[in-house]
Amino acid sequence: MAPFTKKKLKKVFLLLHLISGLEDDEKIVGGYECPRNSVPYQVSLFTGYNYCGGVLLSDQWVLSAAHCKPRFRLGEHDIWEPDHTEQHIMSAAFIRHPDYNPRTQDSDIMLIKLSQPAILNNYVRPAVLPSDCGSAGTMCQISGWGNIRPSDEGSRYPDKLQCLEVPLLSDDTCFNAYPFQITENMICAGYLEGGKDSCQGDSGGPMVCEGQLQGVVSWGHGCAQRNKPGVYTKLGPTTPSRSVTPIVYAE
Repeated sequence: MAPFTKKKLKKVFLLLHLISGLEDDEKIVGGYECPRNSVPYQVSLFTGYNYCGGVLLSDQWVLSAAHCKPRFRLGEHDIWEPDHTEQHIMSAAFIRHPDYNPRTQDSDIMLIKLSQPAILNNYVRPAVLPSDCGSAGTMCQISGWGNIRPSDEGSRYPDKLQCLEVPLLSDDTCFNAYPFQITENMICAGYLEGGKDSCQGDSGGPMVCEGQLQGVVSWGHGCAQRNKPGVYTKLGPTTPSRSVTPIVYAE
């Protein structure tokens, strides 16, 4: 059976969100509303609702998960209200990693070229690719507009960008959580006790550790479940999945 990617069942969850109404101040599965414009490299892949996340790498290139389908909003915070910092840009080209496997989610990474350069400013700014691999225990920030409830509590989608700090987990811990499913292109982050995680709608979004982009949201078994941390496509300097990124800097 294929892994449960973070965008599956999104349309069903959107319907539940629309009928749920306003509730108490819950956050992205244990997270919080990001300070406005504090994640300037965050991209919303938007098709009438936030479908996936992405990461700005340069004024013309966005990185996301290979299983996502993109249209772009940059400089976004509240996806339903004008922030006057947004840039809406169409896509011009897609480059999925040649080794992407939709069954296993290996090499779940994609580059998208924008149809026109983004205007870089305080609200729209590229992320920094890592010069080394993050170590277990390093705290990282993830962000997105995905589901803010654990899998066993239904769904609710926020209007405003949500953030969460999660620790990188060791390769052994990651493998033990998902036996024979973790490849060299994957890294786990999160809490084994559950309660805090990325979720549906966060796919392709950034995991930034000590100022460097160490991964993008990829998959997991449910959201915020005990002993099932989030799985991210690894972007360390020697990781095979990163092999598509040099094209960004060759232009």
